[in-house]
Amino acid sequence: MTSGPGTETLTARVHKGLHRARVGVRKAGVDYFRGEGSDLFALAALLFAIPAIAAGTLWRPEWIAPAALVLPVIAGGLLLRPANLLVLYGASAAALVVEAALFGPYEEGPDRITPGTVLVVAAVGLFGLLIAQFRSRVGVPWRRGGTMLFDLRERIRVQSKLPRLPKGWHHEMALRPAGGQSFSGDFVVASRTHGGNILEVVLTDVSGKGMDAASRALLLSGAFGGLLGSLPPHGFLPAANGYLLRQDWDEGFATSIHLVLDLESGDYELLSAGHLPALQLSAGSGRWEEKAGDGPLLGVYDGAQFDPVKGTLRPGDVLMLFTDGLVEAADRDIAEGIDRLTGEADRYVASGFAGAAWHLIEAVAKDVNDDRALLLICRDA
Repeated sequence: MTSGPGTETLTARVHKGLHRARVGVRKAGVDYFRGEGSDLFALAALLFAIPAIAAGTLWRPEWIAPAALVLPVIAGGLLLRPANLLVLYGASAAALVVEAALFGPYEEGPDRITPGTVLVVAAVGLFGLLIAQFRSRVGVPWRRGGTMLFDLRERIRVQSKLPRLPKGWHHEMALRPAGGQSFSGDFVVASRTHGGNILEVVLTDVSGKGMDAASRALLLSGAFGGLLGSLPPHGFLPAANGYLLRQDWDEGFATSIHLVLDLESGDYELLSAGHLPALQLSAGSGRWEEKAGDGPLLGVYDGAQFDPVKGTLRPGDVLMLFTDGLVEAADRDIAEGIDRLTGEADRYVASGFAGAAWHLIEAVAKDVNDDRALLLICRDA
């Protein structure tokens, strides 16, 4: 019997059905590992593993110890939601009861279910439940948690990159979080405005250090990046100050320095919000000069004013912006730290400061338990 033109053969229908099943399984797997799918498949697999482990224990206890039940319990703590995790724990407890009943009293042999085995499984289960509740409260599954943090770190790194400068200009930048962590309370945002002729750079030091300040620094870096270039230069720090005040953080202040540099003439303005002064190296005299704007900390009080200081970068001159982690220490004051920083910086003048930012942090603040950021902008001779 032949099929008509509008009739599918049995083989074609089977192939289509298998294709739909493969697509559905693949989509469910992708959703699951992205943290968006159901955990029922994982629950079913772990529920199947428990009697399999129990049967193996009854068959060969010398190879599959009774404490092997902690394996699905650990996996459940990482994969399941708290409600389904309790179902898994109930199955594990039932498996222990069955094993204990079939093996007999633990005094009769070394392979029996001992109180220590029960305590180990219970302790691991409690720890897994705490992890599952924490994941449920945060709303980030373990499968995506590490990926999300990696993505955030890369976004901060990309956002802190300075734009390419025209011929005749060179920049070096290094960020070093406290304690070797991946996130810092110091950050940089930069943009070229007015047709690329003006470089605006903001270096900010959020109160606190390391992971304590990282979440606030992440929020502020996104907000500051949106404000920079969208407002006139003199309007940036007042807007940033107002943004911090609206957050109403318990520890919500920050210091910031805003550089507005004309890449054609070399003229610049520095506006400071309680930040350390910038340092300018004059190629003619070979001396470092402090350039300090006047303004209060960000996030302290409303209506703050920020008065700029002006200067010019001539061929061969260098401008250095940095945070207090490079110059502040318990055993010396900031002036001594600045002297040490400029003394080390003089060693790199002859080489044009290539790679100098990283080397300067290594030289003056390698083991400091504070966030450190350093930016060098040089006008080529």
